[in-house]
Amino acid sequence: MKRCEWVPEGDPAYWAYHDEEWGVPSHDDRYLFEMLTLEGAQAGLSWSTILRKREGYRKAFANFDAEKVARFTRRDVERLLTDPGIVRNRLKVESTVNNARRVLELESLSDYLWGFVGGEPLVGRWKTLGDIPAETEESRAMSKDLKWRGFRFVGPTICYAFMQAAGLVNDHVVDCFRYAEVTPSRGDLARAAARRHDRPMKGGHTGPERRSGKPRRSGEDRRKGKRDAAGGDRRSGEDRRSGDERRKDKDA
Repeated sequence: MKRCEWVPEGDPAYWAYHDEEWGVPSHDDRYLFEMLTLEGAQAGLSWSTILRKREGYRKAFANFDAEKVARFTRRDVERLLTDPGIVRNRLKVESTVNNARRVLELESLSDYLWGFVGGEPLVGRWKTLGDIPAETEESRAMSKDLKWRGFRFVGPTICYAFMQAAGLVNDHVVDCFRYAEVTPSRGDLARAAARRHDRPMKGGHTGPERRSGKPRRSGEDRRKGKRDAAGGDRRSGEDRRSGDERRKDKDA
């Protein structure tokens, strides 16, 4: 059975992630918030580290219920920085709370994010891992708009890794057994088009309706927003971290 080259041999958790989850289109707001958070948390680290801590993240961040996470206080942040079940990086923890608040400013996180790909998955035809780009026009547009709205840890490479994970793009290589399984059929595309006709997408690459001025943010959020880190993904880059924070991540 042929898998994508990035899947390590002999790692059941990685196999399960690739075989059952990666690249499967999702329109579930909770799951999308989870994957956006985990891809940001992975910046500068290995994805295997994040997979091992995934249940810890779900427990720490209320199973990625954005309404609950948005109510986290400074005390909650300090508590999470002592939790070995997650990556104990202050900027990453604070960004998750901030991003939950930004999610609540959207009518639908799913509609917003899927708007960047026209409501249906973009299907690659890559033969090798080296053919797959680290970022695309769509991920750059997503990153730019997310940052405009006040999200953090949403650089274009992080956004593209998120798009791959959540099925906004199918980047399984063509000879991977999952390529055909997650590629939408003509019937799927027709149903997606019908849904878009019934409920037009809001936001994203198709030209979002924006409020006048910047999105609403608290004074604390605005001060912290200046420290937004673009980060990296499984292929490149590290987040901007102090020496002390990098040392803390070693015990992640």
